[in-house]
Amino acid sequence: MRAKGVALLSALLFVLFIFEQAGAVPAFARRYKLSCSTCHAPFPKLKPYGDDFAGAGFILKEEEKERDYISAGDDLLWLNRIFPVSVRLDAYAMYDQDADVDMDLQIPWGLKLMSGGALYKNIGYYFYFYMSERGEVAGIEDAYVHFDNVFGSNLDIMVGQFQTSDPLMKRELRLTFEDYVIYKQRFGNSATNLAYDRGIMLVYGIEKTGTDLVGFIVNGNGKAEADSDRKFDQDGYKNFGFRIAQSVGDFLSIGGFYCSGKEERSWFADEELTAGNTLTYYGPDLNLSIGPVELTAQYLMREDDNIWITTEAEKAKGRGVVVEAIYAPQLDKSRYLFTVLYNQINHDYDIYDYETATLSATYLLARNLRLIAEYTRDLNKDTNRFTLGTVTAF
Repeated sequence: MRAKGVALLSALLFVLFIFEQAGAVPAFARRYKLSCSTCHAPFPKLKPYGDDFAGAGFILKEEEKERDYISAGDDLLWLNRIFPVSVRLDAYAMYDQDADVDMDLQIPWGLKLMSGGALYKNIGYYFYFYMSERGEVAGIEDAYVHFDNVFGSNLDIMVGQFQTSDPLMKRELRLTFEDYVIYKQRFGNSATNLAYDRGIMLVYGIEKTGTDLVGFIVNGNGKAEADSDRKFDQDGYKNFGFRIAQSVGDFLSIGGFYCSGKEERSWFADEELTAGNTLTYYGPDLNLSIGPVELTAQYLMREDDNIWITTEAEKAKGRGVVVEAIYAPQLDKSRYLFTVLYNQINHDYDIYDYETATLSATYLLARNLRLIAEYTRDLNKDTNRFTLGTVTAF
């Protein structure tokens, strides 16, 4: 154990040496000459102002100037004079008792190319390309066009590829290495989870009551590759989802989520035999922010009426829980942050049962470079995972 500890410490020092050389600012901060802390606390976690900035299509409308664009004398043309682009780089050193290789240098764990900005008045775009995720080219994940304040109303429309769990808890913005597991878990032979999918999302805010409404329609089969006929959807069905969230003052938000869909599978090339599955997600969530503590909790049920999608239908139910508490002693000025994360999945099929407790510490070495020390206990398998890492964007 002592040798393993020395190796992990050496790996972390090596990573820190590399990343200390990478002092830079991401695209939005470069463009508007604002610190990353204007939107993040710390990055990638968004502050309310950062949520508003993203909701406006990644535009600071009061700072938009004609000189920032090339219009070529055409009032209908807004081309960014400087194309906004950023890079995010994650690297980890890990000791995991449950892995075949218990001591692993995951350097880099992920390398992504990001861009976002204005296409025209009240229209923005955002995408990132995973050049390397866990050692492989993962391709495009988030990629959408955002229409802000459609027809002068509080309606926003996003068209493209996004995570259907984004209205709940944004996986890409978490501070921990440990994930929000219920959102990405697939069950049986179903292709549906609450991670990336292609479709349309509508967001509407009622300012007088502090109510947010979100609805979406997606293919339901994730990022599956298009077939030979260039179809992105694997069947003729779509998934529909809806979330309502109600603010209570400035410190509490209570929400409810519902998503339903149907999927079909052919078991022979001539499609003589097909089977279908109807699935449903539903459950409440809340976000509580009091001083330096922010608590987010999600309870989510999933029901399948034919989980293996065979001619002999088998119903199944599963329950997922995610609870996250973040302590920032100096609020958005904190350089030290501590996160407690609890994950649980309890399913009719024991192979999907999952339960972990995580304690993670973050130190902001620079505004765009943070260090992570994290411990996760697998409560089902009685195993431990220790993670040291860095996350940077430039």
